Amino acid sequence: MNLNEDSSLYDNDEEDYNEERSNICPLVDPSDPKTIPKFVDKLPIPVIAKPMQGIDRKGNEESEQYKIIMKEAKHYFSCYFPPTKVWTYNGLYPGPTIEAFKNIPSYVLWENQLPNKHFLPYDKTLHGTIDDPEVKTVVHLHGAKVKSSSDGHPEAWFTRDFKVVGPEFKKKVYKYENYQSGATLWYHDHAMGQTRLNVYAGLAGMYILRDELEERLNLPKGEYEIPLIIQDKSFTKEGELFYPSEPPFPVEVFPSIVPGFFGNTIVVNGKVWPYLDVEPRKYRFRILNGSNRRQYILRLDNSEEFIQIGTDGGLIEAPTKISEFKIMPAERIDLIIDFSKYKGEKITLMNDDTSSQDPGTEMIMRFNVKKQLKGKDESSIPDILRTSHGPNENTVSKKRRLTFGAMTDRYGRPMLHIDGMSWSDPVTETVELDSVEIWNLINPMPVPHPVHIHLIQFKLLWRRAFDVEHYENTGKIIFTGEEEPPKDYERGFKDTIDSEPGKVTRIIMQFKGYSGDFVWHCHFLEHEDHEMMRPLKVVKYLNSK
Repeated sequence: MNLNEDSSLYDNDEEDYNEERSNICPLVDPSDPKTIPKFVDKLPIPVIAKPMQGIDRKGNEESEQYKIIMKEAKHYFSCYFPPTKVWTYNGLYPGPTIEAFKNIPSYVLWENQLPNKHFLPYDKTLHGTIDDPEVKTVVHLHGAKVKSSSDGHPEAWFTRDFKVVGPEFKKKVYKYENYQSGATLWYHDHAMGQTRLNVYAGLAGMYILRDELEERLNLPKGEYEIPLIIQDKSFTKEGELFYPSEPPFPVEVFPSIVPGFFGNTIVVNGKVWPYLDVEPRKYRFRILNGSNRRQYILRLDNSEEFIQIGTDGGLIEAPTKISEFKIMPAERIDLIIDFSKYKGEKITLMNDDTSSQDPGTEMIMRFNVKKQLKGKDESSIPDILRTSHGPNENTVSKKRRLTFGAMTDRYGRPMLHIDGMSWSDPVTETVELDSVEIWNLINPMPVPHPVHIHLIQFKLLWRRAFDVEHYENTGKIIFTGEEEPPKDYERGFKDTIDSEPGKVTRIIMQFKGYSGDFVWHCHFLEHEDHEMMRPLKVVKYLNSK
């Protein structure tokens, strides 16, 4: 039996698996990526979640209903690894992909059946951890336009069997109206003070929202449409997930949050440096950066171009050819790769980002163009994908300046913030329902921040460099460069944007949909957990309380 082909054959006999593993790969040390063979595990395709009731996706039924249980399980990251403890949705890592259709609501009962103690280093000094239970969860559908009661507010958490709930907890069953354009969304844990741990432990999955417009297009579909969830992990010698228990400088707290986590091993759809055998034809890939902190600059090693068709918010107006793109944590990109000219070749998806240069992280996965073409590739890429109307700058009711910065907490650790405020400070972003606003995200720091705003999609207007020293001394912006238009791969609707160092990033948005309590934050998860998150209140009228 070839262990490289299907380690799942051993799922019910861990002793046999470990014996076979020790026979064929005695030199593999999961904690040392240099010893891990690459491109030997087949890329898994996440399982599609099955609704409790079957429905006609054209809308003949009123809703889809799901029950998804969070529980601890064992997962095989590599055929060379022993089974690894992870936290899962329905026993799966990544979680099952939920497929929904526009205007057909999805109802999901998210149930917590996790242990009462965390298996990763749990810092009890952060907001939401001091007096709260150690293991709490709440699910945020990232990119969805939903009522606040189903948004996954960080204080709407709940423990095992709903025995204890947070102050913002409203309901057990979340309703996702799906009243928005088709898009690549994803769901993940969002519990106050421990999002970084819960997501890293495995609590993440895809949510694909489809619509009639996309159905009419002749894009690659079925087995030729593949989600790619890219994450970075680190492992112990025993093959367990490793997450640091203290920062690289002395602090009084143990365990303590760290400023940011970079794993030394790349994982795609739950497998370490996998491969995918493809036919010489077009494939559609929905790519998510599901990492805590790592950003990626992706390209193909044979210089083939990607054909981008979508962003966070769904399809863009027209296909765009790009040779590379940056993708920050929580960002998604929808693109097509045409393998038709590369029969018999091996093509590697590369990462050119140098913010953390761990050996091996310059590679993501490999495509082997070795499968027999099943039939003529009938898919096509239209010249126009959709007609898009963004918010009108002439209707802007308010412009805001929002500044990112850092201070030192009471334990001597760096603490990131927005406008010098923490999570518990009074709400400052109160917006009127249906209003259009421009936000100027001011980043004088030497690091970027991927900014995510719940409820809405926005568009990037421009970025512009400014004199950081003058701003920090006087509070006044002096621009030192011209307005930089969105990069080619940023021109669609977004819900997460890269606020680059030393620049003002200007975005425009309309707060459509629902009033209520939402949040906005940096999606570097360690930053989010350590105060770089603020409440967002949407009211029907600004003079209302």
